[in-house]
Amino acid sequence: MKRLVCFILAVIIFPFFLENSAYSHCQIPCGIYDDEMRFKMTSEDIDTVEKSMKTINDLSMAKNKDMNQIVRWVNNKDLHADKISDTATYYFLAQRVKIPSPSDKAARKKYLKELELLHKLVFYSMKAKQSTDQVYVDEMRKALDEFKKEYYTQVSEKKGS
Repeated sequence: MKRLVCFILAVIIFPFFLENSAYSHCQIPCGIYDDEMRFKMTSEDIDTVEKSMKTINDLSMAKNKDMNQIVRWVNNKDLHADKISDTATYYFLAQRVKIPSPSDKAARKKYLKELELLHKLVFYSMKAKQSTDQVYVDEMRKALDEFKKEYYTQVSEKKGS
């Protein structure tokens, strides 16, 4: 009986460990992770949110609504919106966007712009979870594109401006 209880508990608890490890990043500067890949993955997540929204809207308009499929697409949309927020927060904010020296005005300006754009990305991913309005997808794409440009811009280029 004890073996059965242990087995059942293991089966119930084990998937939680897998889910956490799939999205984790150790935050140790190992050099394995690639910024450009993160931009591509985030762009794919935005595309997935958009497709999910369109599918939810189409399924909702059907005469015979398939609620199971609608729920699955809502869950898919929310999962990818969360991935966008996680990448912005745990990869870029926690590891890649560096806090500048208070005396370096150009670096501070760049830093504040990057913070603003990442905040927009997180904010609009949250708004996308709350609705199926395409405007949030457009705003996420815009924020990601602007952040990518700012992220790859060297501070020395901004000193003259």
